[in-house]
Amino acid sequence: MEFVLFLLLALGSIVSALFVITTPSPISSALSLVVTLFCLAGFYALLAAPLLAALQIIVYAGAVLVLILFVIMLLNLRQIEEQIAKGWKAAGIVAALLLLAIGFVTMAMGSSLLSFGAPNLEAGFGKVATLGRLLFTQYLYPFEVVSVLLLLAIVGAVTLIRKQESE
Repeated sequence: MEFVLFLLLALGSIVSALFVITTPSPISSALSLVVTLFCLAGFYALLAAPLLAALQIIVYAGAVLVLILFVIMLLNLRQIEEQIAKGWKAAGIVAALLLLAIGFVTMAMGSSLLSFGAPNLEAGFGKVATLGRLLFTQYLYPFEVVSVLLLLAIVGAVTLIRKQESE
């Protein structure tokens, strides 16, 4: 049963990720990204990490994607879309298909690109207490740096938009 769920999630994530880079509309691309992020949350659930699955949905599919949609709506993307050459989109599709083909070939050969095998996970992997202990001890400074960078990015985006509106 887990294998069937894994295959469904893998197929869903691959198809929706391809839609992210192939759809011409930024809104459709963002909604395809939501499907991809939900599939990744399903992978976390299959790995018996329910906290990571919930955080994937709440943080990425919720907060970050809402922020992306606000930026898309605030910016005038019609001018930007006209400037983007179609060759870049084709290059992205070719690169994605090439990576997908490499993955299928290595899977069919029964080998892995990573030769070291599965990692040894500690007993509380994916649990709230373990993640909280790591986040607020070992990874406290990177966590704070990321939060400050996100705040600076939001302030910078609002400043740029207000500057363009006043001109």
